[in-house]
Amino acid sequence: MGEGAGRPKVAISPESTKVTSGTEVQEKLIVAARVFSDLLKPTYGPRGLDKMLYKTDGSTAVTNDGAKIVAELLVKHPAAKMMVSMAESQEEDCGDGVTTTMLLCGSLLIEANSLLRKGLHPLTLVEGYAIALEASRLQIQSDAKATNQDQLLAVAETALRGKVAETAISNFSPMIVEALSTVYENRGEARAEHVSMFKTGTGGIRDSGLVRGIILRRRVQMDDLPNDIHEARVACLDGDIKIREMTRDAELKITNAGELDSFIEAERERKEAIFHSISHSGADVILCSGEVDRDILHLLSDSGILAVGELDSSELRNASDATGSRIVETPLDIEETDIGVAGKVSWERGQDSDVVEDVLRIEDCPAPSVVTIEVGGAGETGTDEVIRGLYDSLRAASLALDEEVLPGAGSIHSRMAHAVRAASEKQGGRERLAMEAFSRALETIPAALAENGGGDPLDRVLELRASSLGESPVGISQEGKTWRVVGVWHPRSVIENSLESATETATGMLRIDQVISARGE
Repeated sequence: MGEGAGRPKVAISPESTKVTSGTEVQEKLIVAARVFSDLLKPTYGPRGLDKMLYKTDGSTAVTNDGAKIVAELLVKHPAAKMMVSMAESQEEDCGDGVTTTMLLCGSLLIEANSLLRKGLHPLTLVEGYAIALEASRLQIQSDAKATNQDQLLAVAETALRGKVAETAISNFSPMIVEALSTVYENRGEARAEHVSMFKTGTGGIRDSGLVRGIILRRRVQMDDLPNDIHEARVACLDGDIKIREMTRDAELKITNAGELDSFIEAERERKEAIFHSISHSGADVILCSGEVDRDILHLLSDSGILAVGELDSSELRNASDATGSRIVETPLDIEETDIGVAGKVSWERGQDSDVVEDVLRIEDCPAPSVVTIEVGGAGETGTDEVIRGLYDSLRAASLALDEEVLPGAGSIHSRMAHAVRAASEKQGGRERLAMEAFSRALETIPAALAENGGGDPLDRVLELRASSLGESPVGISQEGKTWRVVGVWHPRSVIENSLESATETATGMLRIDQVISARGE
């Protein structure tokens, strides 16, 4: 008898633990991939449709933005969580290309599944996908073009296609380019975070415009404060405009009227010192993050100085960047060299309500490193979706400022598929099968564009295969037909990151041979 014969088996996991192995593991992964593909494919491209999201708190959102949809999903499946993590990474790195990444990763897994069922080893698939990825990178390198002004405008337009903001694309795309160009000129860099959004709550989206400065909703304390200040000199203060309070409770004993008068006089002198410091700096406007003392406010108002308090840190920083002022910590520290400039500062009293409706405008700044897009539209949900589309476009265009661009409309994915098939013909082993699967997965992108545009995806893919790599890029038009791509461009990093993330996530899943669930699911 063997050494362990007759002994009871040792349990290494609780009875509730469920272990899934073999092909069943792959099936679990494919289920997650198919769910995401089926969910997001109808939203893809310029003719993509929207999803209505009904959240657990009872609110709703209407969007076709892949990042927004994925972020709102309640995901439990471990494979699905990997794909969600991939989508979040793509959104954080590039701000665009989330749906492309999800569709590509799903297609890579679906293609892999059919080969696994035929007996191909998972690591052979992984190796073949790695070779195909390198061939795709080489094609990207070959097709990448240096960005000019026309292509920068095209990048902004491409990112807006299929979004609510597309209805005013002729207004928004040059606005986005101008906003980023202005910031870049004054800051030396330009990111989407350097462009603020302000919802007017009135009119339509065509009433939107670019403001060389910032617009804030903050309570203006007095009706008779100065307004419509031209060539305004602006100071920014990270603190209160009031006498500093004691950190500890103290009791002051006053025995006669003279001592009380002295105390009141000292307090008045301290307030006047704060006022004189501000007025001697030459400031016409002072913005602060803290409170404004009523007595000091009256003194400032009488001297023609506008004071607005309780700005949050980001608003104060944006005001500083827009006007070129330096943020100081106390009002007694303000000097003339700390002052910035705005062409005009004005405020408008809003209607009485439970929320702040006063609007403070700091605009026409001579050298703003932060600007604002004033977005028109009365509908809250619709305006939010417009802003989401504008941020996608800003992110894409800001990337294109510093890097190369690639042709869009599915053309670059078709050309990568060409390159991978050509490379697979030189491969003698089973990796060739994986490379061919990789090329078919790449063709999912133009196929989805064709289907959503009303064309036949199979016919369009075959037509794209017939085109030569030596020709100008051929992609899918908005009507779902093949065409010579004109005026559709993506930043290189959006395509490259999407391809790499999708491949890495898919190959990571293919290395999994068991799913162990302690929850018994």
